[in-house]
Amino acid sequence: MTDSKYFTTTKKGEIFELKAELNSDKKEKKKEAVKKVIASMTVGKDVSALFPDVVNCMQTDNLELKKLVYLYLMNYAKSQPDMAIMAVNTFVKDCEDPNPLIRALAVRTMGCIRVDKITEYLCEPLRKCLKDEDPYVRKTAAVCVAKLHDINAQLVEDQGFLDTLKDLISDSNPMVVANAVAALSEIAESHPSSNLLDLNPQSINKLLTALNECTEWGQIFILDCLANYMPKDDREAQSICERVTPRLSHANSAVVLSAVKVLMKFMEMLSKDLDYYGTLLKKLAPPLVTLLSAEPELQYVALRNINLIVQKRPEILKHEMKVFFVKYNDPIYVKLEKLDIMIRLASQANIAQVLAELKEYATEVDVDFVRKAVRAIGRCAIKVEQSAERCVSTLLDLIQTKVNYVVQEAIVVIKDIFRKYPNKYESVIATLCENLDSLDEPEARAAMIWIVGEYAERIDNADELLESFLEGFHDESTQVQLQLLTAIVKLFLKKPTETQELVQQVLSLATQDSDNPDLRDRGYIYWRLLSTDPVAAKEVVLAEKPLISEETDLIEPTLLDELICYIGTLASVYHKPPSAFVEGSRGVVHKSLPPRMGSSESAESPEAAPSAVQAAEQPAVIPTQGDLLGDLLNLDLGPPESGTPIATSTVQMGAMDLLGGGLDILVCSGGTFAPASITTMPAKLGAPLGSGLEDLFKLTGGVGTLSGSYVAPKTVWLPAMKAKGLEISGTFSRQVGSISMDLVLTNKALQVMSDFAIQFNRNSFGLAPAAPLQVHAPLAPNQSVEISLPLNTVGSVMKMDPLNNLQVAVKNNIDVFYFSTLYPLHILFVEDGKMERQMFLATWKDIPNENEAQFQIKDCSLNADAVSSKLQGSNIFTIAKRNVEGQDMLYQSLKLTNGIWVLAELRIQPSNPSFTLSLKCRAPEVSQYVYQAYETILKN
Repeated sequence: MTDSKYFTTTKKGEIFELKAELNSDKKEKKKEAVKKVIASMTVGKDVSALFPDVVNCMQTDNLELKKLVYLYLMNYAKSQPDMAIMAVNTFVKDCEDPNPLIRALAVRTMGCIRVDKITEYLCEPLRKCLKDEDPYVRKTAAVCVAKLHDINAQLVEDQGFLDTLKDLISDSNPMVVANAVAALSEIAESHPSSNLLDLNPQSINKLLTALNECTEWGQIFILDCLANYMPKDDREAQSICERVTPRLSHANSAVVLSAVKVLMKFMEMLSKDLDYYGTLLKKLAPPLVTLLSAEPELQYVALRNINLIVQKRPEILKHEMKVFFVKYNDPIYVKLEKLDIMIRLASQANIAQVLAELKEYATEVDVDFVRKAVRAIGRCAIKVEQSAERCVSTLLDLIQTKVNYVVQEAIVVIKDIFRKYPNKYESVIATLCENLDSLDEPEARAAMIWIVGEYAERIDNADELLESFLEGFHDESTQVQLQLLTAIVKLFLKKPTETQELVQQVLSLATQDSDNPDLRDRGYIYWRLLSTDPVAAKEVVLAEKPLISEETDLIEPTLLDELICYIGTLASVYHKPPSAFVEGSRGVVHKSLPPRMGSSESAESPEAAPSAVQAAEQPAVIPTQGDLLGDLLNLDLGPPESGTPIATSTVQMGAMDLLGGGLDILVCSGGTFAPASITTMPAKLGAPLGSGLEDLFKLTGGVGTLSGSYVAPKTVWLPAMKAKGLEISGTFSRQVGSISMDLVLTNKALQVMSDFAIQFNRNSFGLAPAAPLQVHAPLAPNQSVEISLPLNTVGSVMKMDPLNNLQVAVKNNIDVFYFSTLYPLHILFVEDGKMERQMFLATWKDIPNENEAQFQIKDCSLNADAVSSKLQGSNIFTIAKRNVEGQDMLYQSLKLTNGIWVLAELRIQPSNPSFTLSLKCRAPEVSQYVYQAYETILKN
């Protein structure tokens, strides 16, 4: 008989009878009674009155009965916390039961009883189970720690469970490792500031070893954990990729996507010249293709992820176009997603194939799909110039079908083709005009009106066509009304004599009879322009239009990088960061891809500084170091000439986007900016500044302050025991444009010292003494003298390792002594390092993305304004400040004495003491030392 009997009853006084059965001596009767209780509980009856009787049944060896009692306990412990304490003793006993299944069951239930009073009693049994000899018990206990942490975080930390969890990462059993990682990741997510998963190469190695042997969910936890690790160099990144690659052939699609996420992230660190990079690209394609043979729901998730991957690295799937061709029985959501990816992969090589497919789709029965297919043909024309002609003829064929919605979509995309390729395909306008009467959708009507207005001089009856639209002006949507107003004004400027009446009619309709503020305002602007200055009106309305870009729906690069870090999660399906849809997202941390490695690695330079011993043989000359640096200074390091036009096309995929909505937001349409001192502008300047630019640039104005940059405390550079009693300590400073070396010379010998002189070896920035070292009186024993030695940057140049290394020789009447010291780079930041905003934009776009480096500045609690003014003291100038999703972005520039410009984006989250610093520079070797300067200035 099935278990349905427990859900039916005809008896009266049910609770009373169940109570009697629960206290029965017969084991079978007890078990039946507990099943009835669970059944009543499941259908929503209140059986909490039986709590003590059910808890008494816990004292049993029968595993099935124990499970049922634990189930009851989990459900009612919250509403009966005082009674639940009765069960604690049984937990403690069960955690020492010889049967590991019972031990694990007790631990699992303990984690599910969310009652504060009980938790402290559970610590001892949990501690034993975390060190249990049976791996099944240990893996269950690991998850229990995460559950307990959610109820009472302080208790878990005080009891040292987190350290035990960290130890479990080194466990011999892979499932224990996976659960420990899962528990630590869960805890770390709710406490982003705690550095729980402190991963290092050793622990990563253990995780990779466990990866091969644990269950599929264990593998997902471990892969997600690996994705948060930052390898120290490209070699380590490659080694991790090699060990993760076998996961791509796993049967579970979640494991495959997690592995893809790890590989996509670490590929950022691999040089594209590596053979392995090409191999990895080839290996990534087959698993992604395989995901598309699953059921439709899984296909959709896979396609949304592939959409992101194709935007980041189209080369992975460039030869796999055919798998994205639509099947007749695909659900609409899969069809539309495939279509999107087809366009992203379209190129000159496969465009013929793609167009043939799209033309086929345009004759389907599904209206939404047909519309998207027609749009796709237009997008192909815009993306692949060589195919534009073929696309236009395909669209004309579709227009000839006279299917209403096909015609309308075709007209909308032809408008975009006209904008991309002006004066090329205007011969088709006559065909378009034939279909004017069939247009009933606002977007299509607006597109057609735009075409008529834009090419009015080529259309003989343009005025009649526009007049036909004007008859039902007030019934049109706003989009059509605005377009009609502009088109008629264009027509008037092109054929003033014939259309004067028409333009007056539309202007009065727009200004006097309309209650739409947008339409009214535009009408008044045109009216005033036409009445005061027709020449200016012509320049404004008939201005040269910028060409439209290929991909208008690409995800903005910084967001794309963040979404790549969330492949295989909801964020990758929504194409939104978690902070946009996770409510109360206290644990949501902004993730980003690792910076590209290899470009700023000066550490592997073969030149090594020779020891002072060799140099001592030739005391008159400072030791040399390797070859002269030709490259660092012969590069074209200045910003582009001020005459350089700023490209109007959208930012390249990899380009770091300065401001959330595309770099071009920084430049307003007229190329002018809100001035830095906008807040002090006199109120009588009548016209308001459009588009709230004053909010975009809350700037700190001014140039280098007279207070001078940060000066580090003096340190001992040459100890007395190495220099026959002469001790030299010092620091470097920069005051109002001049650099000095501030020295303290101390005589710890028994004889007088005199005849001091100083000389520098050639160095990276040509630092040299600007005057002799003047010690006016002989230095007696135990005496000190303070000297400020002025420096200039016109000395000989040679690349040092590290870059800011300075080798110094000091001579006195006793001997010549050598020492080397590191100078902070900010002494070389010059006072005219504030770049024009237009120039900043052009330079940022111009510097290749490989030259970008990203760093973290930790434990800095300053706000954006304090950071800005502190850095300005050291000649790091803030050009713009903007708030994006609650975080402040500072865009800054600085210039070194040798003309190298460094551009920076500093990202500050109010609640987070870690700042993200992105640096771009034509000489990427410098970035590491600029970052050190930022850290030094901000932390002192």
